[in-house]
Amino acid sequence: MVGSIGLESTTILSVEWNTDMKEVGEELNPTSKKEIVKVNKNAHLRCLPITEPDVDDEITGEKDAYMTQVLAQYQKSLVQITSNQLGYPVNHEYDYGALGQFQHFSINNLGDPFMDSTYGVHSRQFEIGVLDWFARLWEIERDEYWGYVTNCGTEGNLHGILVGREVFPNGILYASEDSHYSVFRAARMYRMDCVKVRTLLTGQIDCADFKSQLLANQGRPAIVNVNIGTTVKGAVDDLDLVIQTLEECGLSDDKFYIHCDGALFGLMIPFVDSAPKVSFKKAIGSFSVSGHKFVGCPMPCGVQITRMKHIKALSSNVDYIATRDATIMGSRNGHSPIFLWYTLNKKGYKGFRNEVQRCLKNAHYLRDRLKEAGISAMLNELSSTVVFERPRDEDFVRQWNLVCLRNMSHIVVMPNVTVDKLNSFVKELTEKRSVWYQGQKVQPPCLAADIGKGNCECALCK
Repeated sequence: MVGSIGLESTTILSVEWNTDMKEVGEELNPTSKKEIVKVNKNAHLRCLPITEPDVDDEITGEKDAYMTQVLAQYQKSLVQITSNQLGYPVNHEYDYGALGQFQHFSINNLGDPFMDSTYGVHSRQFEIGVLDWFARLWEIERDEYWGYVTNCGTEGNLHGILVGREVFPNGILYASEDSHYSVFRAARMYRMDCVKVRTLLTGQIDCADFKSQLLANQGRPAIVNVNIGTTVKGAVDDLDLVIQTLEECGLSDDKFYIHCDGALFGLMIPFVDSAPKVSFKKAIGSFSVSGHKFVGCPMPCGVQITRMKHIKALSSNVDYIATRDATIMGSRNGHSPIFLWYTLNKKGYKGFRNEVQRCLKNAHYLRDRLKEAGISAMLNELSSTVVFERPRDEDFVRQWNLVCLRNMSHIVVMPNVTVDKLNSFVKELTEKRSVWYQGQKVQPPCLAADIGKGNCECALCK
């Protein structure tokens, strides 16, 4: 009955899009794009099959023993993988043992968190506590905001852009080419005209190009995605310059809507003393952040907050649960607000400030160590994401759970990433490079086009 457990490392299905956006006025049709699908043909061979219990399973206990073995091996593999996870913004430094007691309940925060429903097993009291905490952080009064705990960061972007579309049905979505793919997914889902704006070498939105795009589309409102930390380079768009550019193009604040995608750095930037303020005291419409990244929630979740005046267009009555709903998903994980509430209470603003300062310090340390070893590297001023040359060995990439794009790779320094871990990584990378580039037949890649000549250590740029 029992076959191979099959928990070895696998290649996950990935889809790569040619994401050159259509010109404004043309339909954003994903079927018209060049689609490249890479499928692991062995995925089904490596899966864990679900089989029907044998008649005598209750007597023999063979099925239970098999499942216990599978779970034990899976737990072992997770320990191994997370110990070297450097490329993804996930904080593994947490202990939620006190919350295990709630796994016996099906907690569902369906509908509007601020309205009761007939489903009584919910955690709205925790959810609203979490929302109030973020509202204070992002400087908006209780009676001026609406929000909810989402199932992931992408849902926050989908909701924020949807609100913008409802406020300005004829608006054009502007997003930098370094924006998260969920922003362009939103454009396809909502059939919105979308303009992809160029970026600077840092990954920030190029406001000169942004201005020229706005002027080319005068007369139509602007829905703007502002990145508070881009996916690859950790770049923070200049919110003040974005607003200034909109105003210079004749767009008053009743003609534009700004959504801030702060998936990772949205929680970090308030605790960086040199960072410009990003808050609802400025002309933004919504702000979203992921809960499973810097906060350290063990399941995907996020927080989305928008202005109360904007949400009425989305809200609708749902009679059979006796409430209203302006969320995207409807049924929502009621456990994640409890986890968020727990860690926000444990750490507080002071705890997060200390963690942010430690991450930034360690990121600078990593950048300096890489440069000392002759490895191309870049670190944006307001970031804990260190970009460096892509390793040649894909096994090395998988071992350290790195993210790669073109000739770049990156490490996101999170609270659980220690200096000792960074030293181990740099030591092993240096040793591997001495083998990869032995005899100088193969040279390290040039990253001047990606991170600037001043950050590149290749033979051409030295």
